[in-house]
Amino acid sequence: MKALTRKTVSNRQYPERIIQFGEGNFLRAFVDWIIWNMNQKTDFNSSVVVVQPIANGMVDMLNSQDGLYHLILKGLEKGEAIYNIQLIDIISRGLNPYTQFKEYLELAENPDMRFIISNTTEAGIAFDPNNKFEDTPANSYPGKLVQLLYRRFERFNGAKDKGLIIFPCELIFENGRVLKECINKYIKHWNLSEEFSAWFEESCGVYSTLVDRIVPGYPREIANEIKEKIGFDDNLLDEGEIFHLWVIEAPEKVAEEFPADKAELNVIFVPSEEPYHERKVTLLNGPHTVLSPVGYLAGLNTVRECVEDDVIGAFVRKVMFDELLPTLNLPEDELIQFSNDVLDRFRNPYVKHLVTSIMLNSFPKYKTRDLPGLKTYLKRKDKLPDGLVLGLAAIITYYKGGKRGNDEIVIQDDQRIIDLLQHLWKTGDTNQIAKGVLAADFIWDEDLNDIPGLTDKVSNYLEAIQKRGMLNVVKEILI
Repeated sequence: MKALTRKTVSNRQYPERIIQFGEGNFLRAFVDWIIWNMNQKTDFNSSVVVVQPIANGMVDMLNSQDGLYHLILKGLEKGEAIYNIQLIDIISRGLNPYTQFKEYLELAENPDMRFIISNTTEAGIAFDPNNKFEDTPANSYPGKLVQLLYRRFERFNGAKDKGLIIFPCELIFENGRVLKECINKYIKHWNLSEEFSAWFEESCGVYSTLVDRIVPGYPREIANEIKEKIGFDDNLLDEGEIFHLWVIEAPEKVAEEFPADKAELNVIFVPSEEPYHERKVTLLNGPHTVLSPVGYLAGLNTVRECVEDDVIGAFVRKVMFDELLPTLNLPEDELIQFSNDVLDRFRNPYVKHLVTSIMLNSFPKYKTRDLPGLKTYLKRKDKLPDGLVLGLAAIITYYKGGKRGNDEIVIQDDQRIIDLLQHLWKTGDTNQIAKGVLAADFIWDEDLNDIPGLTDKVSNYLEAIQKRGMLNVVKEILI
């Protein structure tokens, strides 16, 4: 079996025109695949430089394969089974700014550079006042971005045609607006020049986007089989569903520079991404976020298993149709159709989407995907939604750590959140645990103990899960 490098495969080299913050499975299976298609089918002619947004990441592995990897896409399209494997060759190299800060800033000096794309999770777009302009690099993604933009502004003497087009892909409503606010906070906090601020405002565009593709990631169980099939020892195999949608809130001139429509891709430029965002985050990501800990603690491992299980499947449908769908303001028949389509995607027989892969940064995900629905449901129904509250209790229980059977529970989140949960669970008092989690304003930006009845309901579910097990608690709320 051959090593996968540019010496062992026939591939094209493209000019570096895109900086991508994030090297994870989703960006490689979604954005990079879209760019690959644009290179294949249009004259886009661009490669991507990947920047690792945190100190520990995968760029070394990416560089060991010269940015090459295979993507497996599976699913049903218009009733037809689709299964294909593609070699994605548009990543030129990866950089770790924590060890290659000089090389990172030099990206800004490339006159051909035009786009910045990111997916740093919901927790990534945040302003940290402790970051300094002199840091090498600033710890936050927006801070790193300002350092890069300032270098470009200086290098090209504020030339208006050297601005950058920025597409954040984090699952935050109006992610472009939120990112731009963080950038402006850093410009002010670091006392950068008014000329730079004006250049950023006039020459750079930060556009809100919505992304949609289920990406299970590395196909661990069949990886060896795929490697044998392709003939390469590819340790960056990635897997996704065939469905994809990228909604970008930007003017036509941006669409002309990023001609995804000419590549026959489901990428649309719209005046407002709000209705697409609200529907998708609420009815796809919302159920995802709560079914994962509930299903895992009930003994299941994949999204498909959860949806097809008699008990957990009923829980998923309860959350989706009874609790989240009524909180939206779009036509009911449209929402029902979208929800049924989502369930079909969850059942995709070609994709094994491990629920543990969805558990990364669960608390920020719950905040953006499920908490708004919980509040709206309470306002409209004058009671708390059982499934959404149980989902929160399940996340809190998952963060207790330990084992499920023989499997070690691996928690991935902000270290402050992990430390808080470990400390609270040591008390052994579920009421104290519930109060402590709900009071953590660094997670929620508010005290959720102020929501009537929520503290007691979370506490009761935590106690019930410990005593009777997750599956029995789910059965009880379905009665």
